[in-house]
Amino acid sequence: MTEQNKPHRPRIVVVGNEKGGSGKSTTTMHLVVSLLKEGYRVGTIDLDARQGTLSRYLENRASFANGSIGSILMPEHRRVYRSQAVTTQESEAEDKKNLEQAMTELWDRDFIVFDTPGSDNYLSRLGHSYADILVTPLNDSFLDMDMLAKVEVQNDELKLTPSTYSQMVWEQRQQRAIQRKKPIDWVVMRNRLSHIDAKNKRDMGVLLEHLAKRLQFRLASGFGERVIFRELFPKGLTLLDLDEKGTGVTMSMSHVAARQEVRSLLNVIGLNKEDVPN
Repeated sequence: MTEQNKPHRPRIVVVGNEKGGSGKSTTTMHLVVSLLKEGYRVGTIDLDARQGTLSRYLENRASFANGSIGSILMPEHRRVYRSQAVTTQESEAEDKKNLEQAMTELWDRDFIVFDTPGSDNYLSRLGHSYADILVTPLNDSFLDMDMLAKVEVQNDELKLTPSTYSQMVWEQRQQRAIQRKKPIDWVVMRNRLSHIDAKNKRDMGVLLEHLAKRLQFRLASGFGERVIFRELFPKGLTLLDLDEKGTGVTMSMSHVAARQEVRSLLNVIGLNKEDVPN
């Protein structure tokens, strides 16, 4: 698949990092549903197909939609499994072929949104290489910050060393520059933010601001730790669906606040009408 012989190019959003439990699939679903509700044609690709959290989320959504009296919008979905070929050369060639086949099938969409595995492999790196926008959910803790950079104190001075993941993103940016493509717009979202103004939260903010300048990413506030996200998964719903009929969920003040968090994130990312390619 080459971009030169395709007049239409969808915008590609990749949700990724190399740490599990950061809320990648929840973030992906909320981005997808927000785009669907704006009237965009959306395709989704699950590059973590073996674990398949996003795929199960969408299966739950399709099942709920079949019995719902409301309008539950669905993206066009593809799962891409990692190759089981013996040699690295064969495996990488098969991974690339399978991903490009999935992208070709979704190329008429306005957006293609990738969910990636919480580990480093060729298929994940390949997915990152296509990103116009990279969204990296990060739990608001120093333990999870290690995914972005190693933090050390030497002679009372703070030393930050970019992580393997940050280096991988930097390499993909360099490759895009060589190919004269637009740079990846990297957004790091602080997920599971505490609602208490704790010292740890402030210290994280200072370090992330420093890293944002050094690694060239934008910071966004993500989602607070709320039970509602776990409750919506079995139905395949998001906070943005709760105004539809038949969801069986009564809106509370907590839900309203959580939905505002989602909208704030979308505004920071900048998925606006004018961003959609012709």
